[in-house]
Parts: sequence; structure tokens; C-alpha cells
Amino acid sequence: MQKKTSKLKVIPLGGLQEIGKNIIVFEYEDDIMVVDCGLAFPDDDMLGIDLVIPDTTYLEKNLDKIRGIVLTHGHEDHIGALPYVLHTINVPVYGTRLTLGILNNKLEEHGLQNKVQAVTVKDGETIKLGCFSIEFIHVNHSIPDSVSLAIKTPVGVVVVTGDFKVDLTPISGEMINLTRFGEYGNNGVLLLMCESTNIERQGSTPSERKVKNSLHAIFQNHANKRIEIATFSSNVHRIQSIISTAAEFKRKVAITGRSMLNIIGVAIELGYLQIPKDVLIDINEIKKYNPEQIAIITTGSQGEPMSALYKMAFSDHEKVSLGPEDVVVISAHPIAGNEKLVGRIINELSKKGVHVLHDAVAELHASGHACQEELKLIHGLVKPKFFVPMHGEQRHLKAHAELAKYMGMKSENILIPDIGKIIELDENSMKFNGTVPSGKVLVDGAGVGDVGNIVLRDRRHLAQDGLIVVVAAIDIDNATLISGPDIVSRGFVYVRESEELMEQTRTTARDAVNYCFDNDMCEWNEIKTKVRDELSKFLYQKTKRKPMILPIIMDV
Repeated sequence: MQKKTSKLKVIPLGGLQEIGKNIIVFEYEDDIMVVDCGLAFPDDDMLGIDLVIPDTTYLEKNLDKIRGIVLTHGHEDHIGALPYVLHTINVPVYGTRLTLGILNNKLEEHGLQNKVQAVTVKDGETIKLGCFSIEFIHVNHSIPDSVSLAIKTPVGVVVVTGDFKVDLTPISGEMINLTRFGEYGNNGVLLLMCESTNIERQGSTPSERKVKNSLHAIFQNHANKRIEIATFSSNVHRIQSIISTAAEFKRKVAITGRSMLNIIGVAIELGYLQIPKDVLIDINEIKKYNPEQIAIITTGSQGEPMSALYKMAFSDHEKVSLGPEDVVVISAHPIAGNEKLVGRIINELSKKGVHVLHDAVAELHASGHACQEELKLIHGLVKPKFFVPMHGEQRHLKAHAELAKYMGMKSENILIPDIGKIIELDENSMKFNGTVPSGKVLVDGAGVGDVGNIVLRDRRHLAQDGLIVVVAAIDIDNATLISGPDIVSRGFVYVRESEELMEQTRTTARDAVNYCFDNDMCEWNEIKTKVRDELSKFLYQKTKRKPMILPIIMDV
């Protein structure tokens, strides 16, 4: 048999130096397979942006090589970009039943139903994509039907963990298939690509069953109040625990929040939620029951503006009004950066006399990600020759690299990756070799990629200092100002209280136009530039602000 001379290329296009937007490309000669295709949520300075998706220019240029996209689980940061990407890269998608059920909902919203070949797989199954053979390994996570991948390539086996935890007492289903990881480790694994989300947390992640015990105590201790519970809509295990506990205490359960309704609908349809008879009611029916007979499951555990819990807190929800007869349970830990949003909701609820329980005061959340001891276990079982940490910011990746060294791996066999950097490896070596186009594509409404750095810069400028519009009509041939200039201010000063400043601004603009005429500067762009420059200097001198100045000069 002829020895393989080509190298395997591993190209992360997202999920590094950031949280979310996870996507990895594997390429060997004329075959490409993609693992996951997720989105991220915008940073605070991305004004008006709805979502951030990966730059898939490299995949678009190599469309004929792509054999398929393989999904590890159904969270937004792993599948959320697919409805946008599949418009240009329509290749087969492989995933477990719940993952594809959630994806199909998204494809319908984007008009892609029946246009994408979605292939259902299950844990333990193996598929072949070109030269790649992929086995799906059952893992525990905060959403059912999560899998890790063992990818057999011409140069060796690559294990991609995806998101996982080791839950020895899961709410439903079996515990993670540690045996299979160990079997691969004994047979030889070339590369381990392992998630790093909880690398900074010592010990092991608590079992989801611990949260169920906390929920039971809450229902028991607040038997005379209505209970509203906010959690991640994708955490089907948590939702099952809430519904089962409510049924045990003879309560009806109502659902509110669009994403919650969508995912619960899919989970019920596919058999991932077991609902006792007559427990679920429509949110419109809650007034038929006393408060102590009701439990409400809602979105908004991250304090998202316009979520159902946010609307309840600010008295803007059409069906639910909160007061002292309510207990609100926030069954989630705030994602980094969301602490203020969650705190704001808690404060508003407290003003209404609502009793609020959250993760800081009760065991109401169990992470879906492995902590240090679980990560050590996977490293010890898989025994890879090479290691690449995934999913996290630089500090997470660096800490995971240090853990791998602690487990006995040589420094030269570890690479800390970055998006767009090509990792090349064969049986004996692993190194960086070149880059491909990568980065962030911004989604704003129906526009995908039409907002870039220049537009964001203008939005920040407008948000920080406001806008001054100067409107004037001129006769260039006769070098005459016919009307104006008129000044329109938005987000700069309150015009009615700044009439003197507005009059001085108008005078400055008029002087700038006349200066151009007096000095034979009669080109349209010259006049606009002069007006903008003079107003910028004047307004900064008067206010120490730098509003965006937009001259509109009409030649009549």
C-alpha cells in the first residue's frame, strides 16, 4: 500500500478568541467536510447588528470539494448560521433527530424547507463523506442528542468533542459513552480537539439531577404562589424537570416566549419531552386558575430585552402581570457580559414585590460544559498524539493547553489555534501553514454582510455625538447662495434650548459657502468639504463635541 504523502488540513473558521460562531473545516486533497456552523451574538459596539456569522468565503470558493456539514448538537452557537450559509453552500447536513428538528424550524423561516438535504444520524452510527469516516459518540450536554465525533482520516483519527459534560445521573438518556473514547484511545488517536468553555472551573460539573432537587424544594416551599421559571429554551432536560415537578404538585404549565414555544413543540413532536395528560395549557388560559395552580416556563434567563421575562418585569407582557403573589426562578447562570441585564430584571421584579430566586442564592443551574476533572478524564482516555484546544477566548485556550501539558503532553505537540489559520498534520507532525479568509459577517435585519466596519464606525459616531444636517440651495454658475443654509440637529443638542448656537451654526455655514464663492471654489465637493470643516471646528470649540456633519448642497 502506497504511503499517503498529502497532509490533513484543519481550518477553524470560528469559535476561537470568542464565544460562539463555532465551525471547523477538515480538508484532505479533494475532500472537505465541515463540523458545525454556528452564530454569535453582537458585541456592545456593534450597534443595530442582530447576529454575527462566520465568513465562509473559503468554502464558497471550494464548493465542489465539500461532501457535507456534520452537526454535534442543536445550540445556536453550533447551528445558528446554517440558514444563512446554506443559501450559498447548499450541501448535505448530517445531525441527530432533535438537532435537525430545531434546524428544520429555522430553514422554514428562511424559505429553505425541502431545499436542503438533511440526513438523520444517531449515536453509534458511522457515515462516510469522501475520504472521511465519521462515528457519532453519545455525550451529555444541556440539550439532548448531543454527540462527539471520531473522524477517521487518511492520516489518522481526529476526535472532536463538541460541547459535553460527564453526567453520571442524567435526567433522561444514558451517561456519556466513555467506553468508546477509551477504545479509540487504545487504538491510537492522532489529534484531539476539545472544548475549553469551563477550563477555569475546578472539579466536575454538577449533575442536572441536582437542579431537579432544587426545583422540587421551590415548588414545595411556595405552594401558595404562582411560579414563573426562566431558562434556556434549548435545555430540554431542564424543561422536562420543570414540567414533571409541576405535575407532581398538581399545577398546570403555560409556555411563553417564541423560541421556547418553537423548541418545546419540536421536542414534544419528536418524543424528547414526556408531558403528563392535561398539564400543558395555553398562556391565554392562565386567568381561569388560581395563582397556586399555575407554573409558567418563560424565555429571558439572560435578561434579553424584549424576551418574555423582560416584558413581564417591565409590565409589558400581554398575558402575565407580576406581583407579590409570584415567585420568579431564573434557572440559568448569566453568560459573561449579561450580568447587568439579568441584574436589571431582578431589580425591576423586586420593585414589584416579586420573590426572585436565581443561581447565586440557590442551586438552580448546572452547566452543560465539562470542568477540569472531566477534561482530564477525556484527555486520559483519548491519549492523543497532538492536541488543539477549541471553543473559548485566549485565556481558555491557554489554560487548556496547560492542562494538556499537566497530563503529560509535550509542548511541541500542542497548538493554540486562531480562526483562519491552517493547521497541517500527518502521522508525525503538526504545524501552522498559511491562512484562509475568515472573520465576522454581520447580519442586520434581512441584510447579510452589507454592514461593515465603515457603517459601524458611522453608527458609533452618530450614537456618541449625534448628527447635524446642513441644507442649502446655490447657483454655481452665478456663485450665489439662493436659500439657506438650514440646520437640522438630531441627537446633538435640544434645538429649542440652543437657538443661539443654531443661529451661530447657520452663520458659520453661510460664511463657508460665501468663502468658496469669493475664492473661486465652485466645485460641489469643495463647497461640501469647506462647510463640513468649518462647522466641525466651530462646534468643537463651542461644545467639545464632534457630531457627524452632513452637508446637502443643491445646485438650482
